[in-house]
Parts: sequence; C-alpha cells; structure tokens
Amino acid sequence: MGRRGSKKSGEGQYAPFPYALLKSDAWRSLSGAAVKVFLELHTRFNGSNNGVLRLSYAEAAEALHMGKATVQRAFQDLQDKGLVVLEREGNWYHRQAHEWRITTKGVHRVRGKEPPSHDWRNYRLGKTDGGSDLKQDGGSVVPFENRKGASRSEPEPVRPVPKGRHGSGSEH
Repeated sequence: MGRRGSKKSGEGQYAPFPYALLKSDAWRSLSGAAVKVFLELHTRFNGSNNGVLRLSYAEAAEALHMGKATVQRAFQDLQDKGLVVLEREGNWYHRQAHEWRITTKGVHRVRGKEPPSHDWRNYRLGKTDGGSDLKQDGGSVVPFENRKGASRSEPEPVRPVPKGRHGSGSEH
C-alpha cells in the first residue's frame, strides 16, 4: 500500500558511477574539491537536462562551503580531465549561471538523444599530475646543507664558545 513501483518510499534519486570511471586516471587524479563540485553538479541532473545544468561558482561555493577560487579551480580540473564541458557561459549582469554538460550522461537534443561523450576516457595521467608541484629531483627542497667536503661519517666539529659567553647561560 502506498508504494509506487519497486522503489522504497523516501529513497529519492541516486547516482550510479561505473567502475571504469572510478578507476580512471581522470577520476583518481581529481582534487577533493573537484569531486565535491562534480557530485553537486550531478544532483542537478534530472535525466533530460544534461547540457543545461546550471551551477554558478558562487552557488557552488555556498553549497559546498568552499571559496569561489577553490570552486573555480575545481571546475577547471573537471574540464581539463574531461568530466564536464562548459556549454554556455553565464552572465553575471543578467544573473545567469554557467550551463554545464556532464560527459558521463547523454544529452537530449532536438534531433534525439546523443550518447555520453565520455571525454574522461581520453585523459592520461602526466608525470606532473597526481602529486605535489615540487620537482621530484630534490632540487627544490633541501632539508639541511652539509659542509663542503664533509662526509656523513665525520662528526661535526665542536665550535669554541666566544670569551665572556658560556653555553649554559650561568656564570662561573
């Protein structure tokens, strides 16, 4: 009684993600902020509005408790990795948000439904992605410097304390 179809009451919509996506270089190299923005954008998909998914940077920042610059970088990350496409730029003066297309979903057009483009499948992890921006050759970070010509097995020489000063701070 009271149930429609086989769906449990109160479950609502859900977002299935294929393992091919979740195990891809594109998905695994996303920032945490980009994953959150993608999921927020996905909640606006109703089955037939892909390509006109509206989400502004300000709206995403407020909903996800992030700064606008972080949201902007997250959207760029999603675009660079082929998960979303900016279909139409928003207009701040006319209070219109950007319109996005998720590449994992098809698009309803006038001529019929287009299949998903899956642009994320073309993304390949480069050597500079997936880690810090520091050079991996060790040239950027030097934790300490050795004296010129000193080897690791040599003990550090004891330096004399200048006259009138004692290392412990107490007078003799």
